Order: sequence, then structure tokens, then C-alpha cells
Amino acid sequence: MKRLQDKVAVITGGGSGIGAATAALFAQEGARVMVVGRNEEKLRKTVQAINQEHVSYTVADVSQVEDTQRYLREAVERHGGLDILVSNAGIQGEFRPISDIPVESFDSVMAINVRGTWLAIKYAFPELQKRGGGSIILTSSAGGLGGMGISSPYVTSKHAVVGLARAAAIDGAPHRIRVNAVCPGPVDNDMMTNVERTLGAGNEAAIREWVAGRVPLKRFASNEEVARLNLFLASDDSSYCTGGAYPVDGGWSSSLP
Repeated sequence: MKRLQDKVAVITGGGSGIGAATAALFAQEGARVMVVGRNEEKLRKTVQAINQEHVSYTVADVSQVEDTQRYLREAVERHGGLDILVSNAGIQGEFRPISDIPVESFDSVMAINVRGTWLAIKYAFPELQKRGGGSIILTSSAGGLGGMGISSPYVTSKHAVVGLARAAAIDGAPHRIRVNAVCPGPVDNDMMTNVERTLGAGNEAAIREWVAGRVPLKRFASNEEVARLNLFLASDDSSYCTGGAYPVDGGWSSSLP
């Protein structure tokens, strides 16, 4: 039997990158999947690429209470319940010294990365309890395990996501709800491309080489490599894993100061 046969999974930030790769892998493993995000065109492309009957999408702003309640309700109505939540939606914010970052920029990062994750957990819990438990996977970052300069809003938010995983794991344990955080390092996707453009406009290749050089394995991860860790945490293979923060970073976090 497939590892997620007939499980229902909601994946936020599912329009591209890690979220889209996770959706494809979960569907391949038998799950009924709904991807969530703000860009309908990207979500539609994710669903079309998977090309399976029980895969759908809905447009939502994860930082809003009403949108969060709606996308979870739609998942239950369309697919019959909720067994797995992958709270993957996130933004990077600005790369500047902390004194130069506008307060509004900090607030926008925290709204998506932290508030959106907290709301997802809050409103998913009752649905998971109805199914006798389930798995929640939060996308943090290697930046949530150590300090990084010129990115204080992002790093702050990703540390908070690890804290949410640990706190929610304790709340979820009596209900057989497992909660874990995944902590990717540099991943070969649009988010990393944006970092390269921001930090090295006109010299993106040099930035990419520098970042890869800081990774002990000397390369970026693929979206699929992160998705495979998500699959492990979503499946019964990880039945005794909760409250963890799992690096998938080629050794990046081991080399942080």
C-alpha cells in the first residue's frame, strides 16, 4: 500500500518550490491533496502538473483568520476530512541591517511566517482530532536554528516556527497529533533565486557559488529532497516523532557559529 493512501493533506505555499514538490509526492503516495496560496495561476499549474483526480487548490491569504478557516473547511468538504497539514507558506522579507529594516517589513514577514502558521495549527487541530490524530509539518529553515546577518525578520520568524512546533507538539500529543518542523538550507528554487538577485544584482552566479560553498555538501538541495523529509514526517514511518526540528540542509546548520 502507498504510504499516504486515502489520507487528506493540505499544503500551504503549494504553488511552487517545496510546496509543489510535496504535493506531487504526497499525491503519488496516495493522498488526497489541496494546495493553498495567494497566486491562483501558480496553484493551477501545480494541480495540472500532478494531473490526478483528488488534487485541488484554493486561493487564500494564510495570515487571515477567515481565509484559514475557509481553506480548511474546503479541504474537509472536498476530500472528506483532514489528516496532514503542511504549513509551508512563507516570505523572506528584506535583506538589510536591522536598523534599516522598516517596521512594516518586519510585520509582513511575521504575519505570513508566524501568524499564518499559528492560525493553521489552531484551526487544523479540531479537524485532526475528528480523525483520531494526524501530522502537522511546519516549514522553518536552517536560519531558524542559528543566527544570520541582514535577515533579522526572516530569522526571527523561523525561530518562532520551531518554537511553535515544540509547543504545539505538547498540546497535540494527547490527541495523537504530531507536530514537527523541517529546516531547509539553501534550496534550488525561486526563493533562492530571489536571494541571489537581491544580494548580487548582475552577479548572481557569484552569490550562488558563495552560498553553496558554505554548505558542507557544496550544493543546494532540490525541492524533492525536502519533500521526501515531509513525506517521512507525514507518514506512519515517523509515528514516534513529534516536537522535532529536522535539518535538511547539507550540513549548513552544523557549520553555523
